[in-house]
Amino acid sequence: MIAEGNLVDTIGDGMPPEHRRKGVSTVAGNAGNQAVAYLGPGKVTVETIDYPELVLKDGPGVHPANVGRKCDHGVILKVVSTNICGSDQHMVRGRTTAPSGLVLGHEITGEVVEAGRDVEYIKVGDLCSVPFNIACGRCRMCKEGHTGVCLNVNPERPGSAYGYVDMGGWVGGQAEYVMVPYADWNLLRFPDKDQAMEKILDLTMLSDIFPTGYHGAVTAGVTTGSTVYVAGAGPVGLAAAYSSLLLGAAVVVVGDMVAERLEQARSFGCETVDLTEQGTLPERLEQILGEPEVDAAIDAVGFEARGHGANAAEAPATVLNSVMEVTRAAGRLGIPGLYVTGDPGAVDDAAKMGSLSIRIGLGWAKSHTFTTGQCPVMRYHRRLMGAILADRAHIADAVNATVIPLSEAPRGYAEFDSGVARKYVLDPHGLVAAR
Repeated sequence: MIAEGNLVDTIGDGMPPEHRRKGVSTVAGNAGNQAVAYLGPGKVTVETIDYPELVLKDGPGVHPANVGRKCDHGVILKVVSTNICGSDQHMVRGRTTAPSGLVLGHEITGEVVEAGRDVEYIKVGDLCSVPFNIACGRCRMCKEGHTGVCLNVNPERPGSAYGYVDMGGWVGGQAEYVMVPYADWNLLRFPDKDQAMEKILDLTMLSDIFPTGYHGAVTAGVTTGSTVYVAGAGPVGLAAAYSSLLLGAAVVVVGDMVAERLEQARSFGCETVDLTEQGTLPERLEQILGEPEVDAAIDAVGFEARGHGANAAEAPATVLNSVMEVTRAAGRLGIPGLYVTGDPGAVDDAAKMGSLSIRIGLGWAKSHTFTTGQCPVMRYHRRLMGAILADRAHIADAVNATVIPLSEAPRGYAEFDSGVARKYVLDPHGLVAAR
């Protein structure tokens, strides 16, 4: 546990003179800013970028219409923890159109070290979770609770996120410091800083994978007594499986091709199916449940799906088609797995544009309900925070949270890509390790 008082007290007094003004911690800051950048397929590095300001400047991936966008409604955060996500891994594998030099990271927890002129309620010293969705709080979508498709933060399309391709160019948070716009709306402040630091490995999951997994379960209709199939035992799949149990599911079956990940799913009470082994998915489910279908299914794999079997090749529609096959009539499918509109490494020209051979006729015949898209984190994160702080949810254990320094991010990406059953948490200032 760190010493009592503001986390900013541990940084030092190296703030540039231009940051020493009203609404700025006088002991926080740094002339530089170490950050994780994507250089090309399979390549990430830790490099020094500019200390953030309350303006979106030109840079890799920044939409021209966003260049120079003033953010007096924003704050600068000292990043306490920031996680490597499977969505980041898609970019690092070269499976998106992400530009070289893009600073990565959309799972951010941090302390406010500077507050903009128009920030009213968030204060310097507050420790906060940052939803990965960037949302203005003013548009129709935000007012209706659809913060994953905010209309005002990305000139190219609805929806935005930090450090992600085609999301407007907002600088990622796998860094020492990051700027967060619309702070009063976006930030979830933890009520007690010392308590939060005691549970920081759980709370760091509130920025994305815990709400995303929970959203997958909720939109799949998981409730008391449900039988659930979760495709994929990566961190989001594990979060979806854990969330399903939290919601009262009777049996949760997780399918994957990596033995270590399946073992992690079993560690908190799931049944598992090794998809490299013989037998169809309905047959395997019948062995476990006594019937070949489930009440609810969750696709936590996305567009890099592979066919079933020991030597299966990539087949991007496999999971969507298999979950339709095993979900009962009138059942629901939650699809938190990522699907993209541009995949240069896809298996065919159609898939390169996000067009997949989905058996929509099967889904129509069974009256299935599908829910796709970014999780609207704000819909869930406050309640999930309450569950964590009340010691009712232990998501860090479920996803095997593993802390490493920011400097070791390239190793974390490489190991995550190999299929290890870990959720890597980057610790830019050593505050998590010192908790």
